Amino acid sequence: MPEQLPSDHPSVQTFRANIARSGGTRRPCLRVPDDVTAADGDFVRLHLGGTAYHARLSADASGLVIRGAYDNKRLARTPNDGENRLVEWCREHDRADGDAVELDELDDGYQYGLRVPGVRQVYRITERPNDSLSSIAEQFGPSDE
Repeated sequence: MPEQLPSDHPSVQTFRANIARSGGTRRPCLRVPDDVTAADGDFVRLHLGGTAYHARLSADASGLVIRGAYDNKRLARTPNDGENRLVEWCREHDRADGDAVELDELDDGYQYGLRVPGVRQVYRITERPNDSLSSIAEQFGPSDE
């Protein structure tokens, strides 16, 4: 996989998604389209404005959502401990409940990019961690990856 990947590259699949509100929070979250290969509890890398963050998918009555993007995996597990970069991105790009966004699938099930519709983005791709090493590390406790 190339180190940098533009959103208009043929290997990138783009999904139309929406910013939403989920649960009792007033903060924006990302409504993940049904076509995205992911499940409740999965951790993914979410690129926002050129930086990759850690995010956890969770399910609500309407499907999967990403409630936040954080600087490391530990913060994504315990979201009250860190800055929610998804909220910042929504504020900076004037995105609110019901607004459309484009979710680029960079590495199926692992790495996604979020952008304003019609705006080209170049993503700096991170290598997928070795599954066996990740599972060993999980046995010893949470990591900050």
